[in-house]
Amino acid sequence: MIIIDVNWAFCSETSEPILDTIKRWRNSCGEDAWEAMPYLQALINKARDRGIPVIYTTGVRRDDNWDAGSWSWKNNRSKEDTLPASNLDGNEIVADIAPGPHDLMVYKQKPSGFFGTNLASYLTLLGCDSVIMTGTTTSGCVRASVLDAFSLNYRVAVAEEACFDRSQASHAINLCDMNAKYADVVKTEEILAFFDTVEKGQFSLPAGSAVEVPKLTPVLAKSA
Repeated sequence: MIIIDVNWAFCSETSEPILDTIKRWRNSCGEDAWEAMPYLQALINKARDRGIPVIYTTGVRRDDNWDAGSWSWKNNRSKEDTLPASNLDGNEIVADIAPGPHDLMVYKQKPSGFFGTNLASYLTLLGCDSVIMTGTTTSGCVRASVLDAFSLNYRVAVAEEACFDRSQASHAINLCDMNAKYADVVKTEEILAFFDTVEKGQFSLPAGSAVEVPKLTPVLAKSA
């Protein structure tokens, strides 16, 4: 299971209307990010329980932003003034679904989790022939990662409720388009039921820490 970019920059610290949260985090998806969180937690809990690999992606950038590349001239919003966000690192995965000791992290600089990263080599090492995509944004980094996975001949599924975007229309349209061309868009409950059929111990995961990873407590979207 691959979790695309569910970090503070895309989610902010709490559920609030997008027009409020983008004053601090210009890339935030607002309340929709937190509506997806319980679905992500359920999938992560079940995957860990069954020994299914959980792989996170997030961005990485030099302090001087030199390696922003195309982002620096395409994303004009980077020049906007915003209120101080917090002392959080925007690329850090949201604490509510923080990676555990047996999970994997992939750092990327472009939309796809595969472009210029070791994601494909990790999947080879794990012996994976299929991936389940979750995260954000549905129309951006999720779609780009789905397209690359499809192009690399992985079988791809997308967990419908565990993806989110800044625009609900864009989210829905891109789910429809991916389902028609590149992936099977599946309800989260169906994926959870499938996980129950996966035999434990199939994958050689990192040894990690001897400390047991606690179950994630479902986070309900907070009203503004």
